[in-house]
Amino acid sequence: MVDLSLDFLGMKLKNPVMPAAGPPVKDAEAARRAAEGGAGALVTKTISREAAQVPRPNMAEIRGGFLNTELWSEMGPEHWLTKEYPAIAELGLPVIVGLGYSAEAIRELAEKVAPYADALELSTHYLGDDPTPVVESIRAAKAGAELPVLVKLSPQIDIPAFTRAAEEAGADGLVLINSFGPTLDFDVEDGRPLMGSEKGYGWLSGPAIFPLALRSVYEAVTSVDIPVIGVGGISRGIDAVKMLMIGAQAVQVCTAPILKGPEFYGKLVEEIKEFMAEQGYSTLEEIRGLALEEMPGESQFATIPPEVIEENCTTCMLCIKSCVYDAIELDESEDYVVIDTEKCAGCGLCVTRCNFAALNLKRPGGK
Repeated sequence: MVDLSLDFLGMKLKNPVMPAAGPPVKDAEAARRAAEGGAGALVTKTISREAAQVPRPNMAEIRGGFLNTELWSEMGPEHWLTKEYPAIAELGLPVIVGLGYSAEAIRELAEKVAPYADALELSTHYLGDDPTPVVESIRAAKAGAELPVLVKLSPQIDIPAFTRAAEEAGADGLVLINSFGPTLDFDVEDGRPLMGSEKGYGWLSGPAIFPLALRSVYEAVTSVDIPVIGVGGISRGIDAVKMLMIGAQAVQVCTAPILKGPEFYGKLVEEIKEFMAEQGYSTLEEIRGLALEEMPGESQFATIPPEVIEENCTTCMLCIKSCVYDAIELDESEDYVVIDTEKCAGCGLCVTRCNFAALNLKRPGGK
């Protein structure tokens, strides 16, 4: 029996999956769908002092990812306070209220939203080299409400430096990462940018940024002692598992439920459960941080040819086609591929391309 429940900053979550602040939680009705879809907690779309003026068009699916020019909520704080937050508070899940963007606004809003929140998530957006705005925002939130405070950070910063500054300022947790950018794409038929912003720039999310998010979470987890929520590019259960195994306490998703609907939350939960059951794990604590034990302390240069798992090979030829070293060939008499160890450079590409677990790269000291 797999148990995905957890205690996160005093909040009891039935599972570690929650929406990220954005369109999937744009109002109480969207939050209700997320709750019914299987989310373990709710994060509301970020609000600021004024309603946002969002360029149109502002969302587009692209190859391997997703572009957006979304800002904070298009509804002002008074509307949220009188209509959306009260309805969300009745849904029966822990609620993390998103706030931005200046310290002054956060101080003012934190006090007002406190009756409806179990925690606050501060969106600091895209910063330079100075963590001062993060520190000031944390202190402002702490002054405004006696609630756990999380800070969401973008990947274009010195993550160890910013996370340590956030921890020292009193942050109770971190959320990484925000979308990446600015980026650009356009329609080749008329040359118009896909985004309606001034320069046509947008921000990248979706599967393309998952490795970036994973690296960012790893740097945060190994830099501070406060808990981290992993977000960015999670589109399947194994992605969420990787976030947990690199040390995240929970995960947030935004692009996937936009594209696949609110039932994605429950699907993600089930895929996490299936993986854990297959591997013999019963609680999140058993997998959290497991990958940290395998992270190398230095670069590896030894050439290690992959091992062929003969019974798994279907002779699909994909590894042969993609071997730039011409080191793989088909043993037609045995119906499996063989590795020429003299030619093999140990690049590992064939292992990642094999769909049938027929190739295994054994690393020094690893499995």
